[in-house]
Amino acid sequence: MDPGVDLLGLPLTPEEGFVASRLDGATDAHGLSVVTGLPPERIEAALEKLASLGAVARPEAPEDEEPAESDENAIGIHRKLYETTLRELDPGERAARAKLAVDPELSALCFDPLPEVVHALLENTRFGPVQARLVAAHHPTPSGLDAIAARAAFAADPGVRRALLRNPLLPAAVLRRLYAGRRLLEQYKLVVSHEVPEQTRRTARELLRTRFAGADPDERVEVIVKTEGRCLGALAGLPIDGKTTAQLCARPYTSPLFVQNLSRWSPCPPALVAHLLKQEIVRRAPALKLALQRHPNAPAEPRR
Repeated sequence: MDPGVDLLGLPLTPEEGFVASRLDGATDAHGLSVVTGLPPERIEAALEKLASLGAVARPEAPEDEEPAESDENAIGIHRKLYETTLRELDPGERAARAKLAVDPELSALCFDPLPEVVHALLENTRFGPVQARLVAAHHPTPSGLDAIAARAAFAADPGVRRALLRNPLLPAAVLRRLYAGRRLLEQYKLVVSHEVPEQTRRTARELLRTRFAGADPDERVEVIVKTEGRCLGALAGLPIDGKTTAQLCARPYTSPLFVQNLSRWSPCPPALVAHLLKQEIVRRAPALKLALQRHPNAPAEPRR
């Protein structure tokens, strides 16, 4: 977002303004779809409108974009080479070859299901991110996947991380190592991602809950605000401390969805419920006001 642009002076629809308010320079289009609840095509349309008005720069093609068709063809060739030639070899011979192989045999051996072959591949100086992505995407054993994730250079590669997360056989321990230190907002994006298996989302939810319980107030507020309270469904039963409550009470609220999500959150502190009841948007919306008044932490009605 260009800091010199006055959003209030731009001809934006409420939805486009809402998307603009969530731009932080780090969240991509998919992340915006997650935190706003809007479908990807509407996010793209809003970003295009903002770009046409000079409010944001058009994004460059990401380095970790999906494989091109030519890459898919190469993967098919490597898999076929493994299936038709290499698979019939003795496991010991495959491991020995893996240490010295060059492409296309090097990439073909990335489809080997044995962890000892993966460990041998990692000894090959020609083994790089391209091959690591193949192993991360297709390898079936915890030991082999753990060996890839244990290499810092590969764990930092977006393509390797994405392939690991999409692998339905990714061990929970590897996911915890990759994501335990991530910010709450990143963890929440994984919880609601449709690109990863259900098992991975469940583990990510456990990570999010554990991380939220010990996170600092600023980070708690960040994930609650940027998701407009959507994250609270995954945080059911987890209370917040006084500092987090104070920060949330210091904010104005203009989003009906945000207020609605907070009203459905059982640990919502009494002070925050009282603060929400004072908001103009609540005073004008009887349904929101009633939902807050019915909250177990709502302030008692004054006696007449």
